[in-house]
This record gives sequence, structure tokens and C-alpha cells, in this order.
Amino acid sequence: MSSLSTNRLYLRPLQQNDLSWFHMVNTDPAVRKYLWDDRVITESDARDILLQNQQQFTNRGYGLWKICRTQDQQALGYTGLWFFFEEVQPQLLYAILPPFGKKGYATEAARAVMEYAFHSLGFTYLIAATDPPNTSSRKLAIRLGMTLWKKEEDAQRTTLFFRKEKPEEH
Repeated sequence: MSSLSTNRLYLRPLQQNDLSWFHMVNTDPAVRKYLWDDRVITESDARDILLQNQQQFTNRGYGLWKICRTQDQQALGYTGLWFFFEEVQPQLLYAILPPFGKKGYATEAARAVMEYAFHSLGFTYLIAATDPPNTSSRKLAIRLGMTLWKKEEDAQRTTLFFRKEKPEEH
């Protein structure tokens, strides 16, 4: 399984032994508000996601990475590529615990995943979806060079989709 690194961060695939931590992150009110539409996921849900994650890395070379600060190994959140909304390829996602927000960690980690997707996996584009009120996520997508691609509405929600094409090689 592929680990990634940046100047300040180390990203490693989430594993089954991350279950308690992963469940804690996803039940944090700030994280679940947008990522889970405010639903509190169960530990069983978290376990199933981690099992799927292991299969995704084994079969496809990607999934969800735990974001750790290099200097002290502090776990900050997670980022990765995951299937949502019946899209044909996985979408970029990111979740940072509130104490670590607004420090550039999510941007740095998501950029590492984006570069891995384009250069190692051969993706020709990436999509990230967010709820309109999630201004932090929208701003992060823009910092990554993504542009608003489409807006979808149904009876329950509105979703904004941001997209970035693979940069041309020089």
C-alpha cells in the first residue's frame, strides 16, 4: 500500500487498527456535519469502511489515507479517493479535525493525493463534491486548482462538484 509524504505530513493508508480513531473522527460534529450529512455513523459502519479501504488499496492502489504530522506523528484527519454519487471514478475527499483546521494541512494532504492520482494512477481528472454551506471545503477545492463543474439538486440536498483536469506534462 502506498504511503505519501509532503514537507510537513506523512500519509499512510488507513488500516483496521485505526478503527477507534477513524470512528472518533467521523463522529466529530464538525466532520460529520458535511461528510455524513450530520448522521452519526456506528463503529460497525466505520469498520466496514476500513475493510473496503483495505480492498481498494489492494485492488486499485488507492483509498483513504490517515494524515499525520511528520514532526510528532499527531493524527490530524484523513484524505483520499472514494466513490460517491454514482461517478465513474473516485472523488477526492478530506476530513480534518477542528483543532488542526486553517493551518494548510488539508490542502497539503489533498494536493499529495491529487498528484498521486494524476502521476501514479493515471487519472485524467479529479472531482471533489461539497455542500454549498461548507465554505472551507469549497475554498480548499479552489486552492487545489479545481473549478466549479456542476451543481446537482434533489429533494434532500444541493451538491457542488469541483473538477480539475490533469495538468499537461512539459
